[in-house]
Amino acid sequence: MEDEEKAALADDIRNALRMIIDPEIGRNIVDLGLIYDVAVEEGGVVRVTMTTTTRGCPASGYLKEAVGNCVWHVPGVEYAEVHMTYEPPWTPDMMDA
Repeated sequence: MEDEEKAALADDIRNALRMIIDPEIGRNIVDLGLIYDVAVEEGGVVRVTMTTTTRGCPASGYLKEAVGNCVWHVPGVEYAEVHMTYEPPWTPDMMDA
């Protein structure tokens, strides 16, 4: 997979993830800044690094599962892995205007 194809797939994944709405804030998780990284590797392997607004967020499990399910349905993805992190901690400054 060429670098351009990887970048295009990462863009497709980010666009698909915009369908996932944070249940507490009511905005999509990409614009909220909860998706830290979408890494596309050879063979359609995708690793998403994400966070939640707080470490004890009651929606953490729901959001992680939703991200995994969403990524699996993007054409070109052969394997998806979602990693939850709290470093750096999320702040409202990470939101898109």
